[in-house]
Amino acid sequence: MVWAVFGQTVHFDFINYDDPGYVFMNPTIIQGFSLAGIGYAFFHFNVGTWFPLTDLSHQLDWQFFAANAGGHHFTNVCLHGANAILLFLLLSQLTGRQWPSAFVAAVFAIHPLRVESVAWVVERKDVLSGFFFMLTLWTWTRYAQQKKMVPRADGLAERPRDGRRNYFLALIFFALGLMSKSMLVTVPFVLLLLDYWPLQRLPAGTILVQRRAWWSLLWEKIPFVLLSAASCLITIFSAKNAVVIAHSISPVARTGNVLLAYTDYLWHMLWPVGLTVAYAPVEINSFTWPMGFSTLILLIISAVAYSGRKKYPYWSVGWLWYLGMLLPVIDIMQAGQNARADRYTYLPQIGLYILLTWGARDLTATWRHGRIVLGCTATGILATLLLGAYVQTSYWKNSITLWTHALACDSDHSFVNNNLGSALLNLDQAQDAIPYFQQALQLEPRFPEARINLGIALVKEGNHAAAVQQFDQALQLNPYSSAAHYNLGDALLQENKPAEAIPEFKRALELRPDYNEAHYDLGLALAAGEKWPEAAAQFQQALHFKVDETDAQYIAAVAFATQKRWPEAIALFKRVLLVKPDFAEGHDHLASALASQGNLAAAKSQFELALTLAQAQGNNALAKAIRDEMNSATTNMVLTNSVTAPHVPAF
Repeated sequence: MVWAVFGQTVHFDFINYDDPGYVFMNPTIIQGFSLAGIGYAFFHFNVGTWFPLTDLSHQLDWQFFAANAGGHHFTNVCLHGANAILLFLLLSQLTGRQWPSAFVAAVFAIHPLRVESVAWVVERKDVLSGFFFMLTLWTWTRYAQQKKMVPRADGLAERPRDGRRNYFLALIFFALGLMSKSMLVTVPFVLLLLDYWPLQRLPAGTILVQRRAWWSLLWEKIPFVLLSAASCLITIFSAKNAVVIAHSISPVARTGNVLLAYTDYLWHMLWPVGLTVAYAPVEINSFTWPMGFSTLILLIISAVAYSGRKKYPYWSVGWLWYLGMLLPVIDIMQAGQNARADRYTYLPQIGLYILLTWGARDLTATWRHGRIVLGCTATGILATLLLGAYVQTSYWKNSITLWTHALACDSDHSFVNNNLGSALLNLDQAQDAIPYFQQALQLEPRFPEARINLGIALVKEGNHAAAVQQFDQALQLNPYSSAAHYNLGDALLQENKPAEAIPEFKRALELRPDYNEAHYDLGLALAAGEKWPEAAAQFQQALHFKVDETDAQYIAAVAFATQKRWPEAIALFKRVLLVKPDFAEGHDHLASALASQGNLAAAKSQFELALTLAQAQGNNALAKAIRDEMNSATTNMVLTNSVTAPHVPAF
């Protein structure tokens, strides 16, 4: 079933939302699995987060699949399939009930809410942490069952089995899960719920009466609690920019957001229609009735679960599992661009599946044809979920399909408009992208990322003055944006203002030292002032962060050109163009190098080819630069080209 829904993802691309920073443009990840990569994963923060095992899994994927996104998707699918199997084995071991366990595992496997966690490469942390979560509960269950008193062979006394091995295995798996995603901090609470049902390990009396038994039960959770506390501290320290904390939103508004999120996740579990990658936050002045309705729903369910705690203990366990496991993320996005995220339900909703499945089983236990009714109903539910999940997964084929669907769900979401425009911009469709950036800014004027993207699109259209204004406004909103500083420098460089561009590139590198594009363009700006040694050093830094052989040759060729080592530069440019014959900037560089060697006839041929390619690709800025160089070449001027080539190739 998992493969029927998610197998299609092996033909999908990466998307432009978090995948670049976390995976395919991350300098550490794209170097593959190595000792240096292991050290970096454990002792550095990746985009403001500390998930070392998740990072290592991406490094391993890159080692085997490189930039083939299908291989990365395949790993996600395999992990999710393993999680579904482990969930079935876990519930079977806990309850001894095969069919209810199988149904819960099947719903978990193919519910449309799982799509975001499985079809999105960067959400490896969900499926990987889920894998260790299942192993933690499984080994804990074995430990708890071994701790029960069992008859001796001679029948004279009872003794507990030694469960220390499984206890320490559970602790290890829990630690590994936290290093995959810190959302597992609530696992000690889940273990206590399992002690209540179905393990039935809670003492019969109150804490005052059964202090020793209760203390023993709580004491064994202490190491798990300490691991959770350590994970919380690391998350707070590392994710200052990743976790959105909105001091400007009132406590009432934040409470309303929490209540609405809990009920929205419930509704989408029962009616998974209109799912998307981004949900717009609710306006504060629209809270009154939704907040009251959500409060009523949650109170009713809580009251029912409490009233049936003795006869139907799985009601309380399932409901508290859902409420507790969602707690670490229920308010994390409320101040940002999204009100909630489907991926946050990956593990919490298992509790609801248990509640409903065991409830349906008990409800129909006395029916004459109860098994037939349950079987037909379960089949219909699974068939519907499978079809819905398959369709939902298809939207994740690429960035365009993803954001087009999201826009169809909510056309007034600035975040969605910005990301669809960015996807078009990545395809060099700047003219088509500009209206989406403008719409995003109309909806949310204080949106620095949209201003940066609009500026980049204007640069591609040759409107550098307007682009500089957008970058300046973005920096007023966020002066610590390395992207805004870099792109402002790039626009100034293309306006032939290298002296003004240099401080912007340097500031971008202060904020992000591994910004290879900034190293490269800083090299161009320094070369414009004939500071060849400094320029070459920047090109070498850019080369340090690259892994693709052709791109490395290109950077090396430019570095040779800045030092006027023309024969070596020409040889490398020709090798690059054998692999990338449609690389307009490569032909432009080669033409400039040939002209500098006095071979004007060959240079003219390369200039003409570069101009034709630039025009065909819609790169107006490059086309203009090539025309200027051609005019200079006809008057036998020596060209260095180190200044005029504005971009590195895509990597």
